[in-house]
Amino acid sequence: MPVKIVPRRSVLYMPGSNARALEKAKTLDADGLILDLEDAVAPDAKALARDQVCAAVVAGGYGRRELIIRVNGPDTPWWADDMAAAAKAGPSAILVPKVSSAADIAGAKEAMKNAGASEDVQLWVMMETPLAMLNAREISACAEEPGNRLTCFIMGTNDLAKETRAKLTADRQPMLAWLSTCVAAARAYGIDIVDGVYNDFRNDEGFAAECAHGVAIGMDGKTLIHPGQIGPCNDAFSPDESEVAAARKIIAAFELPENQGKGVITIDGKMTELLHAEMAKRTVAISDAIGSGA
Repeated sequence: MPVKIVPRRSVLYMPGSNARALEKAKTLDADGLILDLEDAVAPDAKALARDQVCAAVVAGGYGRRELIIRVNGPDTPWWADDMAAAAKAGPSAILVPKVSSAADIAGAKEAMKNAGASEDVQLWVMMETPLAMLNAREISACAEEPGNRLTCFIMGTNDLAKETRAKLTADRQPMLAWLSTCVAAARAYGIDIVDGVYNDFRNDEGFAAECAHGVAIGMDGKTLIHPGQIGPCNDAFSPDESEVAAARKIIAAFELPENQGKGVITIDGKMTELLHAEMAKRTVAISDAIGSGA
């Protein structure tokens, strides 16, 4: 069965304790919404945030947007209640912070199962610790296990900077090795990966540059902290008309009777391999999914 292509260009964090923000999110053009019970919520507001977020998910009204509940970690006093409530609400995914090993993935999957989460509720994880960078391959390999729920990595670049003492620079050189390692691990096991946030949300030029960098290194999209970032982010991570047209041309060429079974053909004087046709199919699929609002 073909894997369904889901656009994850823009994934906006929404504080679960802010009921007004949860309502406003229904009108925003983000592909996904992370309804946050963790970092964006003060300890004395955790219960309120949990109730509001789960009620919002159950009530619906968010259209095509993926709804992801970020729970507090297993080492916190809120883990069990968060997981039980999130599983019952039935979001698109539950996002677990600070995973560092395959054992953490197994624990999260077991917790979701014990909480009664439907089989179609995905597991997303935050890649934000030094151990997660060292163990990226073993974490992503969990996607091949029976009953897999793991479908997406979210890069937690702020926490990663804090834990490693690496700097968040404009060119992202201190982070590049870790970002690329996580992209490779995700691709090896068919997992999507969404880039970290850009903190200076009033700096449009800097944000555009970081989006372009994310596209260049293979990210599927970017996490956001402000609604004003959604439009530019969607544009950056969407294939443009020329890319889609070129992709359709490659697909059509390989489908010609005279090219059936060939691994390499010539298109417009350029050698084009079957691997380019596979890349073209994904470009067209993601464009079609964006266009249909899937």
